[in-house]
Formats: sequence, structure tokens, C-alpha cells
Amino acid sequence: MTPSKRLFDIVLALLLAAILVIPAALIALSLLILDGRPVFYLSERMRSREQGFLLWKFRTMRPELGDSGVSGGDKAARITRLGRILRKLRLDEIPQLWNILKGDMSFVGPRPPLRRYVTLFPEIYSEVLRSRPGLTGMATLYFRRHEERILARSLSVSETEALYIRRCIPRKARLDSLYQEQRSVCFDLKMIWKTLLQVVIRR
Repeated sequence: MTPSKRLFDIVLALLLAAILVIPAALIALSLLILDGRPVFYLSERMRSREQGFLLWKFRTMRPELGDSGVSGGDKAARITRLGRILRKLRLDEIPQLWNILKGDMSFVGPRPPLRRYVTLFPEIYSEVLRSRPGLTGMATLYFRRHEERILARSLSVSETEALYIRRCIPRKARLDSLYQEQRSVCFDLKMIWKTLLQVVIRR
């Protein structure tokens, strides 16, 4: 990560944190009242092939022991009513500002993968994770909704895993490689703006 990109991340994260502190507190309080504890969902993700970190989100699903892997149709029934709203507007990702300030993530880059996929596909992720994982990016913008439709068809953990490995990982990796060829602060600003427009349109 270049110094200019890191400075951009810190300044924007601090600005957004100041703006979103009250909405975030209201979301946390609503989750506590409506869905109980825990308010946050923590998941290990990878910032490089060797280095993991805890990614923070507002919890949007009912907890289940042994839960792992990506979310597909097999987990749809566990999404809470408030959780659906938070996911649709991507408000569940507000706590990731903390990950950005810590340097675990950037605003723009590949979505941080689970350790299991980095272990299974080291060649793919050694290339993908040349860029710091991000809150949004090429794969998020151009494949996220398609991925949701693909995984929504699955009825079991094993089916979700197979679909994600076969139909999602290779396509997302190609898009993340395109980002590496074009990345710059100006391009990051363009990706952030497109993400905001996508959220507004989806709303």
C-alpha cells in the first residue's frame, strides 16, 4: 500500500467515523434491544497469505455454533429482520472503519477472504492479496449481486461451498486482478462513488 493510499484511508475513515458515530450507536442499540447479544460479528479474514485479522460487522444473523464459510441459501432463515435492512444498505459494515484505521483493510481492494480459501487456493490468493483487502472493489461492485443469486440457490453448507469455489472465486479473482492494474487514489474515489450509487439504487 502506498503512503498516499494509506493517508487517504485514514482521513476518510476518521471523517466517516465522526459522521456515523450517532447512527452506529443507534444501530447497536437497536440490535441489542431487538436481537440481543452479541451486537457485533467477528470473523477471521486474511490480509495476506500468512497474516489474518478479525473483521468487524454488526451482527445480522442468529448465532449458531460451528458456523463457518460464506453465506448462502442454507443460512437465509437465520438472517434477522433488522439484519436484512442492514445488509441491503451495507450498514452492517460500518464497524469495518475500525479495521481500516488499524490498517487491516483499505476502502478499496479485494474483499478479505476466509483462511480456508487462502489455504485451498494459495496461487490465486497470493495474487489477489497483493492489494490490501477492501470494503469495496471491482468484485464487490460487479459481482456481488450475481454472487448472492448464485449462492441463494444452495440448500446446504456443502452445496454453498461447492458453488462458491467453482463459480465465484475464479471470477472475483479476475476482477481483483483488473483493479491491481488500475489502482490509484483517483480510481479508489471512483470505486467508492460507484458503490454509494449502487447502494442508493438498490435501496
